Amino acid sequence: MKFVGLVVGALSIGALPAQTHAASANADTVQRVVHVCAACHGAEGRSTSATFPNLAAQQPLYTIAQLKDFRGQVRSETDVQAYMWGVSALLDDAMIEGLAQYYSEMTPAPGKAAASGVDIEAGREIFAKGIPTRGIRACSGCHGNDAEGASVFPRLAGQQSDYVFRQLNLFRTRLRPHGILMKKEIANMTATEMRQVAEYVQSR
Repeated sequence: MKFVGLVVGALSIGALPAQTHAASANADTVQRVVHVCAACHGAEGRSTSATFPNLAAQQPLYTIAQLKDFRGQVRSETDVQAYMWGVSALLDDAMIEGLAQYYSEMTPAPGKAAASGVDIEAGREIFAKGIPTRGIRACSGCHGNDAEGASVFPRLAGQQSDYVFRQLNLFRTRLRPHGILMKKEIANMTATEMRQVAEYVQSR
């Protein structure tokens, strides 16, 4: 594929000595791959399409885990499978870590207003407090009070609401098998509640 070919070219220019490559990803090489990533994820990781997530200011450990899941063909949602399996197959651990660090240092995407007709206050309530009567825990417990994320738990603030909503639904399938915690959390959520949360975090 042309997209994967661009990454091959990026990785083949100025190959690093083995010992240097093992220690850390070369900054110049990371920049070349970032240029390819921008085609979908936007300049400096701020996406303009709900198909592709914002990467700017994302928790680096989360980004590393997701790239390794794509590389291992564990994440397999069909809308990105062809690209992400192919691209991630060309990235070694050092390159993945370099990309994750790069994007974690970018300015996050600004919040956007919720879609018309969505009860954003209900989303805020679920995010902050959960729905204890139905065993749904507060999203903030893992994702932070301001949806900024922590460690392996992703930043959700400013993320595209349609992307978040789609991923919440995917946790109910086999396409994201490592989302064990999320599978439990969304098991008792309605589609309306998932949409409310998605719109709320987009607004942050």
